[in-house]
Amino acid sequence: MTKCALVTGAARGIGLATVRLFLEEGWRVAMVDRDGTELAAAAAALGPQVCALEADVSEPGQVAAMVEAAVAFGGGLDALVNNAGVAEFGPIADCDFAMWRRVMATNLDGVFLCSQAAAPALAARKGAIVNIGSISGLRASTLRVAYGTSKAAVIQLTKQQAAELGEQGVRANCVCPGPVRTKLAMAVHSQEIIDAYHDAIPLNRYGSEREIAEAIVFLCSEKASYITGQVLAVDGGFESTGVGLPALRK
Repeated sequence: MTKCALVTGAARGIGLATVRLFLEEGWRVAMVDRDGTELAAAAAALGPQVCALEADVSEPGQVAAMVEAAVAFGGGLDALVNNAGVAEFGPIADCDFAMWRRVMATNLDGVFLCSQAAAPALAARKGAIVNIGSISGLRASTLRVAYGTSKAAVIQLTKQQAAELGEQGVRANCVCPGPVRTKLAMAVHSQEIIDAYHDAIPLNRYGSEREIAEAIVFLCSEKASYITGQVLAVDGGFESTGVGLPALRK
């Protein structure tokens, strides 16, 4: 039986890298994104083992229809990767309620809605949920009051899912990426920021989208069959060093 995964935020970045790795492992994949144009272009290059579903994960009606279509495409559902997210940064004083809600609607509400809608299908196949958190949900940083709080909430939501859905045979884990060398990050990070991150990360580099995908697909696989309720920082050691000065590690 060919397994099927549903990946949100799949048109680019970590989501698209995850889709590609699932395909390499022989899975079918329902790709979800609200950017229909970019989603269609990405899916067209991947062949018949993918299904492109345009949907906004913050809208309950769209989520219900998207999950139904994904289950029909795959003949069931073995994994849900809640990767869709938005990032809006700025000082606390500049974070109005509209910005707060935009971030929470996708980053937190979307994870809740997709997981709740997919849970019966996942239970039928003893499947897995992998939520994408962030290093910003594990350690505080300036300018991330909405983003960091949303990701910290995703971590707790993952644990709640593991505690309750485990009795149905569904595992739930959270991957928290550190700085990742995406096109967007490289476009907005100055050389000064890049150097500072390299200094603060024990492995002295950004991660790649593929490295994050490897962790996600592993947690969805049978190799992780006894792993649930866990939070995995894929960050080159960034979180482990806390606020210690890099110079003091010499």
